[in-house]
Amino acid sequence: QVQLVESGGGLVQSGGSLRLSCAASGSTISSIYTMGWYRRTPGKQRELVATITYGGSTNYADSVKGRFTISRDNAKNTVYLQMNSLKPEDTAVYYCNVRNTITRFDYWGQGTQVTVSS
Repeated sequence: QVQLVESGGGLVQSGGSLRLSCAASGSTISSIYTMGWYRRTPGKQRELVATITYGGSTNYADSVKGRFTISRDNAKNTVYLQMNSLKPEDTAVYYCNVRNTITRFDYWGQGTQVTVSS
């Protein structure tokens, strides 16, 4: 069983930056797991923000390319999301995700609120 604890959300002005962290515990996050971030705004489905494989291959939503950077520290079982040039439309609850690529089972964090004021 994997537990995920997120941190780093908050309120920031448009154009500002935030860094989200997500630490996994309860199981070693081995090479079969991808890690990532999703977000959800009221009235919308949860959408992918970025993912990263154990080897460091990344994937980003078009809306965040060039502004957000995902990284992971495999030794610490931690994934990060550096968010720069934030826009009001980035306001959402951000969820950490760990996916077992063999079973396709997803683990989710509790979510952290990011609010960008204009």
